[in-house]
Amino acid sequence: MPEAVRGTRRIDAHHHLWDLDRRPQPWLTGPALDPIARTFAFPELEPLLDAHGLDATVVVQSSSSLDETRELLDAAAGSGGRIAGVVGWADLTDPALADVLASLAGPLVGVRHQVQDEADPWWLARAGVRRGLATVAAAGLAYDLLVTPRELPAALDTVAALPELRFVLDHAAKPAVAGGGWEPWATQVAELAALPNVVCKLSGLVTEADWSGWEPADLLPYARHVLAVFGPDRVMFGSDWPVCTLAASYGDVLALAAEATAGLTPAESAAVFGGTATSVYALR
Repeated sequence: MPEAVRGTRRIDAHHHLWDLDRRPQPWLTGPALDPIARTFAFPELEPLLDAHGLDATVVVQSSSSLDETRELLDAAAGSGGRIAGVVGWADLTDPALADVLASLAGPLVGVRHQVQDEADPWWLARAGVRRGLATVAAAGLAYDLLVTPRELPAALDTVAALPELRFVLDHAAKPAVAGGGWEPWATQVAELAALPNVVCKLSGLVTEADWSGWEPADLLPYARHVLAVFGPDRVMFGSDWPVCTLAASYGDVLALAAEATAGLTPAESAAVFGGTATSVYALR
């Protein structure tokens, strides 16, 4: 991993935790996902952070549950500062959303919804959703965009319509790496990057590739496109652990990000591996 600028924390800006004894994860279906169909808690991730020189993390929701959000905030409180932020879930269409967000004690830094699972590709453009996003902005939080190329037009329209809200594009909008898909993803991501209130996570690419046969050369063009159109100061590294383990180890994901950023200056690398996340999520 590139050396960080002195004083900059190294941050994994995207990982998950879930406890299947407390609640199911509805998306964990089918034999392909059997390897991660179990409970994952922070003590399992922490040794990986230590081994690879990561100082802190941002944990991201994985189900549409306020109870899960509260549990992630509890996990952060018990992590000794290693979980620096939580991107939780809340119902964007709830008229009481402002009160709900205010009630969530702890390092809540953002909100996310699994937009990719909505039948309507323009779900983000619904009036109730837009009102909720404005409420997220008023609360001083960021909003993580979990979209695929199908939902990118709606994401572009939404980011443009809400300049007061900080948006974070998860997993580079999930390009079709396994099939060699490039357009319209590349053009749409570049159009999104032209808007100043959105940044992008360099995360999740390994599970968009052939899980058992990917090579760095398959993924690097996508990662480098993201870096080129957003710029390093608007890109943040995330492992997407434990989902990434379907296709790669934690170390493999980090090595891929390091290779993609090998030509950056130390200050640019420090942004990708900590500075951008610290700024956009207002991490302490």
